[in-house]
Amino acid sequence: MRLVVVGCAGSFPSPESAASSYLVQADDADGRTWNLLLDLGNGALGPLQTHLDPSCLDAIAISHTHADHVADIPVLGVMLRYAPTGCPRTEPMPMFGPAGLAERLSQLSGHDPATDTGGHLTIGHWQDGVPVTVGPFTIEPVAVEHPVPAFGLRITGPSSVRPGETATLSYTGDTDECPGLDRLAADVDLLLAEAAYLEGTPHTPRGIHLTGARAGRAAARGRSRSLVLTHLVAWNDPAATLAEAVGEYDGPTQLARPGLRIEL
Repeated sequence: MRLVVVGCAGSFPSPESAASSYLVQADDADGRTWNLLLDLGNGALGPLQTHLDPSCLDAIAISHTHADHVADIPVLGVMLRYAPTGCPRTEPMPMFGPAGLAERLSQLSGHDPATDTGGHLTIGHWQDGVPVTVGPFTIEPVAVEHPVPAFGLRITGPSSVRPGETATLSYTGDTDECPGLDRLAADVDLLLAEAAYLEGTPHTPRGIHLTGARAGRAAARGRSRSLVLTHLVAWNDPAATLAEAVGEYDGPTQLARPGLRIEL
């Protein structure tokens, strides 16, 4: 299993990065590569195409409906409808997310039948703790704390560095500290944690986002084996975010960046 960072900017795209989007890949027992996309925020469809033909995605997992996590889904629908594809499909691409996702995407497409995702994507809804299987992946949605219904995703699949074993990646989506965060961080190979805020700054309200320190504490409590900090916002210094995290967690820690690839 491998993680590829497509976009990691928080709240809106930056000059260097699209908003949140992550590609998770794994090979099954027959050698077939499966492609699972986590979120597709503003501007992420462009760089996604440097990693694969989006028509070759096997499934899309959406953490929540804020634009910086879903805004490029409607334009993916346009691509699937009109553009030639390298992976012809006999069935719509499955997508999973919180209740209300279909209406949110319809809003983003302007309720226009010519540009909506109907017929090209099917939508299933997460239930807290109820796993979904996609090829070699088992995806467990975990309810987390955010102003809209939101889920972190705990993904287990075949390890690419330990033959015959499995690996687990947890993606927090957007959340503050909560019981769900601790469920996500517990005993994972990699915790991909948003860290939009810094401790002690004016833009650090509770109930919305983690700080570097809160992400680090979660990784330490859960004995996560590594930590990647993402959803980095333009108004904070990423070096300060990293410093907060390593002050709380002594495992391998790094900042997300577009194109980062991690084998698990």
